[in-house]
Amino acid sequence: MKTISFASVLLLFAGLAYAEAPRYKADKGPAEVITYTAELRDAKRERDVPIRVYQPKTLDAAAPVILVSHGLGGSREGYKYLGEHWASYGYVCVHLQHVGSDSEALKDGLRSMNKAAADPRNSINRPLDVSFAIDTLEQVNAGKGPKELAGLKDKIDLKHIGVAGHSFGAYTVNAVVGLRFTASRDRNLEDKRISAALSMSSPVPNKKANADLDFSFGAITVPVLHMTGTKDDSPINDTKAAERRLPYDHSTAKGTMLVTFNGGDHMIFSGRLRRAANDEQKKNDDRFHDLIKQSSTAYFDWLLKDDDKAKAYLFSDFKTTAGTTAVVESK
Repeated sequence: MKTISFASVLLLFAGLAYAEAPRYKADKGPAEVITYTAELRDAKRERDVPIRVYQPKTLDAAAPVILVSHGLGGSREGYKYLGEHWASYGYVCVHLQHVGSDSEALKDGLRSMNKAAADPRNSINRPLDVSFAIDTLEQVNAGKGPKELAGLKDKIDLKHIGVAGHSFGAYTVNAVVGLRFTASRDRNLEDKRISAALSMSSPVPNKKANADLDFSFGAITVPVLHMTGTKDDSPINDTKAAERRLPYDHSTAKGTMLVTFNGGDHMIFSGRLRRAANDEQKKNDDRFHDLIKQSSTAYFDWLLKDDDKAKAYLFSDFKTTAGTTAVVESK
């Protein structure tokens, strides 16, 4: 006779509780999504900024924008699951590719990745890529700019711009919403046109003992939605999983949140299931992605669509939805 372990029973009840918990736009939205690429060129910096756009096929009114910044070794093709999901709920999502810290950095393995991560030009150019993309969208809205984006004329809500990023992309996000630098206190890469930020796996300074984290993260005035996992150790620098919460701890902006996924590693935010994962790990990854989509959509709806119901869900019901899968904190 086959027996059922107590742990299996607990997992079964946890799954049932999760299925019955309040949900927020967890499934694909009503809008049909189209996607296309464009090659932007910043003449001032003599720099290419490739992008991929996800947007509703039909836009009856100006839509809020979410700019997405990939991690080290990534590209504009990453985080498709988020771009498609947000676009299905009415957002124009622009996924940037940061030359110098993109997929080319993978060609020589860890050696080239470490070199790209340590190159200060990448730390400066990434936030400037975001600001340049916003400049371009302003031109597009006015009927100028790249022909590939001509269909967005008068269709971009430039008063409601959000950013999202993972790992090195999370640094990029933090930088454009006000992160300050202990070693270079006069440097300011903030772009005040941005009013919402999703920061997944935020890095912290390598020399934490000498860093003034209150100065660095306390300067951020936008309420940031931070996400991490209990196994979110960095594959490149020395940021440990437990340190990923430091940007949240040292932030002061009201409405700042932290979601910590139990058992989540550094790559759960990529949208790719773990290689050689067992059935339970695959189930956990699916649940992580589901919660990432729900919470991030509610967050952007709150700040970019002025949706009070989204805010209420985020700061109340979402804790119930997360259950034991994630710990939710807020300021």
